[in-house]
Amino acid sequence: MPLIIICGTPVSGKTTRAKELSQFFKNQHGKEVEIISEDEAIEKLGYDKNNTYLDSQKEKRVRGYLKSEVLRLIGKDNVVILDGSNYIKGYRYELYCASKASKSTQCTVYTIRNHDEAWEANQQRIKGVSEAVSEKENCPVPYTEEVFDALTRLRFEEPISTNRWDSPLFTVQPTDQLDLDSIYKVLFEKKPPPPNMSTQNPPLTSTNFLYELDKVTQAISKQILEAKQLNVDEVKFPDYPGCVLEPGCTQQVSPQQLLRLRRQFLTYAKMNHSNEETSKIGRYFIQYLNKTLME
Repeated sequence: MPLIIICGTPVSGKTTRAKELSQFFKNQHGKEVEIISEDEAIEKLGYDKNNTYLDSQKEKRVRGYLKSEVLRLIGKDNVVILDGSNYIKGYRYELYCASKASKSTQCTVYTIRNHDEAWEANQQRIKGVSEAVSEKENCPVPYTEEVFDALTRLRFEEPISTNRWDSPLFTVQPTDQLDLDSIYKVLFEKKPPPPNMSTQNPPLTSTNFLYELDKVTQAISKQILEAKQLNVDEVKFPDYPGCVLEPGCTQQVSPQQLLRLRRQFLTYAKMNHSNEETSKIGRYFIQYLNKTLME
């Protein structure tokens, strides 16, 4: 599901925009929509809203719960809306990596509001809670002044359109019309960013491949160390015709350095060449050593 991250300061209209987006995608495009709500997550975990933002451990658990829900629901065809403050840019980056790994599109909706207007609206919530209790109705939990100021002025890391994890970025004030059609286009008419090594799980490798990989790289390393002892400048490899270790590399590499480079190559090869023939892996290893040692 394409992912929409709602991001904003307290009482800036985050939940209102989440509902607006949900209705648009359901009514105009027949999409299934899942709203993941930060407020509901706090309640589900049994926490008090204001105390949660004053307790780093509780807040961390809430973020973990929200992220797990995003990972569970994200896919290709429908829409996931994360309705919350999402004020930490590192957390937004984690969500970006999750959607990228799932080959899903993503955008950020940033709700902004004048500080004084938002605080006044928050005060109205306090009055609304009293009335709701007497009438047994639900009302948004108001923020305390300490939490409100912390989330508005101290902690909030504003999304920036030049950050790839915040882009495409749609900024909207309470009186603005949200550009719903443009949001639809970036989510459903554009290709998702291709996953890279940082967002992909390494491919499964067979036990036989790992054994052969270790065996091949050990044999090449042994030949290099033997040549070093004999003061041979250019190392040739009979099993790999045409492959040589460039002059100068043999004498400058130490056994410890060669071991470290072999381990680095093993990690790389397991992630990128698990379907290759081991005969090619040997050539790749020699090329890797030449390139690394000549830098």
